[in-house]
Amino acid sequence: MNMKLAALVAAAFMIMNAAQADTLLVENVDESAASDARPSRGMTMVRVEGRYGAPRVRQAPVGDPPITRWDYGDYVVFFEYDRVLHSVEKPRLAKN
Repeated sequence: MNMKLAALVAAAFMIMNAAQADTLLVENVDESAASDARPSRGMTMVRVEGRYGAPRVRQAPVGDPPITRWDYGDYVVFFEYDRVLHSVEKPRLAKN
């Protein structure tokens, strides 16, 4: 009986330890402002260019499926085929 209880307690501790996760803290993110400032997932290339203008740099598609990168001033837009996959703000350098 004691061996079964010890095994059950040991198994419970192993399960509790396996269920832990880390938390990523991101500072200075205002999602409400960012939602309109950059293209959203699923927008077409035509719609992005019509709404945000021509990108500063258009990189050629790479891979299969083709992933295309458009660089704007403060952000980068990644497309899969002709649809926005992600739009990411460029990191800002800290001023000393």
